[in-house]
Amino acid sequence: MVEQSAGPRVIVLGAGPAGLASAGALAMKGVQVIVLDRAPDVGSSWRGHYDRLRLHTTRGLSALPGLEIPAAFGRWVARDDFVHYLEGYQAHFRLDVRLGVEVVEVQRGSASDGARWVVRDRSGLGWPADHVIVATGYNHTAAMPTWPGQDGFTGELHHASSYRNPSPYAGRSVLVAGTGNTGCEIAQDLSESGCAPVWLAYRTPPHILRRDTGGWPSQWTGVGVRRLPAALVDRVAGLVERASIPDLTAYGLPRPPADLASRVREGSIPVQDVGIVAAIRSGAVRPVPMIDHFSGPAVILTDGAVLQPDSVIVAAGYRRGLDYVSALDVLRADGRPVVHGARNPPGSPGLWFNGYTNPISGMLREISRDASAIASAIVDSDRRR
Repeated sequence: MVEQSAGPRVIVLGAGPAGLASAGALAMKGVQVIVLDRAPDVGSSWRGHYDRLRLHTTRGLSALPGLEIPAAFGRWVARDDFVHYLEGYQAHFRLDVRLGVEVVEVQRGSASDGARWVVRDRSGLGWPADHVIVATGYNHTAAMPTWPGQDGFTGELHHASSYRNPSPYAGRSVLVAGTGNTGCEIAQDLSESGCAPVWLAYRTPPHILRRDTGGWPSQWTGVGVRRLPAALVDRVAGLVERASIPDLTAYGLPRPPADLASRVREGSIPVQDVGIVAAIRSGAVRPVPMIDHFSGPAVILTDGAVLQPDSVIVAAGYRRGLDYVSALDVLRADGRPVVHGARNPPGSPGLWFNGYTNPISGMLREISRDASAIASAIVDSDRRR
């Protein structure tokens, strides 16, 4: 059945930063919005991140539309403070957030529905709307990579999405597979708690940048160079990286090629150094090549080396989780939307996507900008109807 009682003009899917930003930007324009989320709380994914997490983007460039993050939270906002900010954002705009609603399909509407779109939830209820903003998150669903022999591994194997703090790993040896920001911070966290050895497995040597230099955040540079040609940024970034980050080759981590911007455009963001370089140089964290396969208690690496860690934490493998729009032909082969921000996919007026890029200028900044652009586009399109 379709709920026909004064259905909302706009439905936003997701009560994380992208969804709340989209709803807040519309609220400022007087547009009625309902936000749907399967979780029991707003900002659910942020509540589940590891304890030591702080934003890698500055407080001033991480706020959602219409509400600054409190100065008391500091320049690099902690996880719990950011969750409090999201709760305050919902309250500030009095956003109508319906929690515990799991969306299973977004369908094109019909004359009988009285709307362009109908959002179906797990209970079978339909939510009609002229506009649907999909904003359920870039890393929506953890997806554990698989290696030969993995099922027979006799140690512990976990995805990084379940990691909170080092206490369950006390006194153990741990292999962290993946050198994004999450993998590097988990490895550092473990090493600082006394876990030893802590190995950090890389597939491709990561780009590492200082979070800030002399008070100048690397994000500000990212904002400045985002629109420049990738080849130019690659060359300049290579020089900056060599001048600011020690060569870690002798410690097991080769320098990456000069392709920082090119990798960013494929979705691979540089590591922000909040201590991983020092941990590697001290020997507390030991870089090694990536896992090739498992054999009983052993992990065999791509260079043939054999490790026997007590635990393996896989800091890689996420899906966008957009199966509920897969029938609409609006996704790329990698599961991301074909367009985002203030553009509709071809043949899908009223369908919008926010939060499915991972830019060097900061995801939260771009989420906020896209939310405002989408809100303006919705208001403009309705005026023309």
